[in-house]
Amino acid sequence: MTTAADSLPRTSRPNLAERKSLGRPSELGRFLRINDVIATTGLSRSTIYRMVDAGTFPDRVRLTTQTVGWWQADVAAWIESRRHGS
Repeated sequence: MTTAADSLPRTSRPNLAERKSLGRPSELGRFLRINDVIATTGLSRSTIYRMVDAGTFPDRVRLTTQTVGWWQADVAAWIESRRHGS
């Protein structure tokens, strides 16, 4: 036997990526995680960390004891400086 509830379409919870995309970005900017930095710059993980250690890429910020991020505006400024050959 079916009920009226069975004929209604089920709504699923959005997955993590969908929930993130629904969020409103802060007017002040946001922290990028390593995968975001890789996607934004096209650099590999090891190259990013090597450049941070050499002082040629924006430094990471410790967010928690096991999490680091890069301030979005710092990464954007680094990209612009590379585009203009500085």
